[in-house]
Amino acid sequence: MSKRETAKKKAVAKKITPWEIVQIARDAGRPVISDFIAGMCSDFVELHGDRAFGDDQGMIGGFATIGGERVMLMGQRKGKTVDENIAYNFGMANPEGYRKALRLMKLAEKYGLPVVSLVDTPGAYPGLDAEARGQAEAIARNLTEMAGLRTPVIVVVTGEGGSGGALGIAVGDVVMMLQNAIYSVISPEGCASILWRDGTKAPDAAAALKITAESLLKLGVIDEVIAEPAGAAHSDPAKTIEAVKKAVLKWLVELKKIDTDTLVQRRYDKFAAMGR
Repeated sequence: MSKRETAKKKAVAKKITPWEIVQIARDAGRPVISDFIAGMCSDFVELHGDRAFGDDQGMIGGFATIGGERVMLMGQRKGKTVDENIAYNFGMANPEGYRKALRLMKLAEKYGLPVVSLVDTPGAYPGLDAEARGQAEAIARNLTEMAGLRTPVIVVVTGEGGSGGALGIAVGDVVMMLQNAIYSVISPEGCASILWRDGTKAPDAAAALKITAESLLKLGVIDEVIAEPAGAAHSDPAKTIEAVKKAVLKWLVELKKIDTDTLVQRRYDKFAAMGR
């Protein structure tokens, strides 16, 4: 083996820090939900609006087919360009986004379709208008309804899983994370600012928060870690998307074997046991 190959192998094997994983999860080249829809789905019919206020561009969802399986697919939407990110509010959904997601989940329940939720958001939008329209209530209602949703729910955290904004579409029978995704009650910067009044301590906060897939698997918060290519998801998006598709299809088969009452009870027990 040459010196270059040896060095490369060591670099891959080197354990990266939680703060470095945060940077990878936020990388602009990381696959977003539009990439997953294009790479995983043979068809996708987008549904719009919450039937109360409007159609939030920060949340996308609709009927989809993944490997021959009909599902209801949804998730926060980030863009590929500055203009797209502005249009999609950088993946930070408003309350009408969470209400749209709930409308789609109830449709899935009505038609007996599994729900596949792809989570990628810094958090729910904290603006004054969003709060006035009931941001907290919309998220809380989603948590309540998802806990009892009578159809399989599969969740994959593909990038950032930020606070209640992520959890609002993440109460699932199975919760998976990509290897270099993060999932946390608060951003490391926010935590550092609150605890130490010093944003430069964000790397310390990232380590303390246990926000990595590896840590959350050990804590029982998630059920599976989906491996990413060497160099992370943005180095080979197609391979990453294929890995997510394979994991989703595997769990769709498993969850369909479980009767609905048992499925709902297991989901409730799973989340009720967290933190004990």
